[in-house]
Amino acid sequence: MPINVLMPALSPTMEKGNLAKWLKKEGDAVKSGDVLAEIETDKATMEVEAIDEGILARIIVAEGTADVPVNDLIAIIASEGEDPKTVGAAGDGGAKAEAPKADAPKTDAPKTDAPKSDTPALNTTPGDGHKSYARVDAAPDGAKPDGAAAPQAGQGGRIVASPLARRIAKLEGIDLSAVSGSGPHGRVIERDVRAAIAGGSAKAGAPKTAAPAAAPAAAPAPAAPAPKAAAQGLTTDQVRGFYQKGTFEEVPLDGMRKTIAKRLTEAMQVAPHFYLTVDCELDALMALREQLNKSAGTTKDGKPLFKLSVNDFVIKAMGLALMRVPAANAVWAEDRILRFNNAEVGVAVAIDGGLFTPVIRKADQKTLSTISNEMKDFAGRARAKKLKPEEYQGGVTSVSNLGMFGIKHFTAVINPPQSSILAVGAGEKRVVVKDGAPAVVQVMTATLSCDHRVLDGALGAELISAFKSLIEHPMGMLV
Repeated sequence: MPINVLMPALSPTMEKGNLAKWLKKEGDAVKSGDVLAEIETDKATMEVEAIDEGILARIIVAEGTADVPVNDLIAIIASEGEDPKTVGAAGDGGAKAEAPKADAPKTDAPKTDAPKSDTPALNTTPGDGHKSYARVDAAPDGAKPDGAAAPQAGQGGRIVASPLARRIAKLEGIDLSAVSGSGPHGRVIERDVRAAIAGGSAKAGAPKTAAPAAAPAAAPAPAAPAPKAAAQGLTTDQVRGFYQKGTFEEVPLDGMRKTIAKRLTEAMQVAPHFYLTVDCELDALMALREQLNKSAGTTKDGKPLFKLSVNDFVIKAMGLALMRVPAANAVWAEDRILRFNNAEVGVAVAIDGGLFTPVIRKADQKTLSTISNEMKDFAGRARAKKLKPEEYQGGVTSVSNLGMFGIKHFTAVINPPQSSILAVGAGEKRVVVKDGAPAVVQVMTATLSCDHRVLDGALGAELISAFKSLIEHPMGMLV
């Protein structure tokens, strides 16, 4: 039965590959372990290795062919006793093969789904109950198999090296015969050439001494820009390919989750984030909060008119800080910056399946009790999904507080078109030095994420410093 050699799926995300080079030609004997061809993807150069013996009867896809779909037939190996001149693809009834044309059309060999393993070792094609294989070994990062020899040259004295290693060696004037290969079967790969460059011992014309067997790996070359399609993320089928069936359930996305994913992905790709962190002492704020809550009046049914939370102080402090640093009270508008007259502070409210960020308008002008009652109303309607668009759109900055979950420190993603977001952690007792002596104080860590298009480092530092001052001297929020 003939053996089909297919374009391998080198990873769950691979859809096409480039057939860089054939290392065997038609009529050559093939033994198990022989490297048949080199395949290039956008990430690496790999090898297709035979695991059955026979004669390479037909090369279907010529070397240098780009964008060959995964599982397309690329060659046929004739098994022992078969005539290589008449052999056909497995599963086609052994039909007599025609001579390959320069632009050989795709065969009708049945396709199988791409392997779902992260390290696909086998490609199979069904045909009369017979399986045919082509093993794939990673070249760029693969270590030599245990006990495998590491020859410097292949049959006929040919240096076994990846195309990328050859290109780098040619550009840098490196003699590949003086480089020890660390790839499969002693193959010279990129890191070996770069190690030789770093060592300076394999330049053309230099004495041909073997490089140390365990040469230190040089720093990797800068990564090539990702293809445009990569920015769009993996497809559902590609993600499924990383996991075994039956180990997960699929939850369809609703409109909110789709919007969150889209907007925050765009934010990280478009807005250049940088982060500033401060520790704020809370002792004065906690004392003032307790005093104000005790002084709150009551309604007719005996409930307090307000009950201030630490988050209410944070919102107020952020609003006042924006007014103290007016250049930071702005957003990016592509060809200009928009600066605002009042502070509009969004507040992240978690709900089932996502979050809303209702905006406290003119937070700098509102009292703490007004902010507190407004936030309670927003939070209730957000969880019931009854907020109006104008109540959660816009804003210059936002506050995301995870202190109630015991989170000490985190960084948050800016919500476009806003230019910053404040991540607030839990207040906790810490030992600090005051007046040369240790003292226990309550401290809260806050991290400001800034859009560098609007806020430079110094401007962001001014803003979070103003916030810290207001938190540590909370009486300034009452006047």
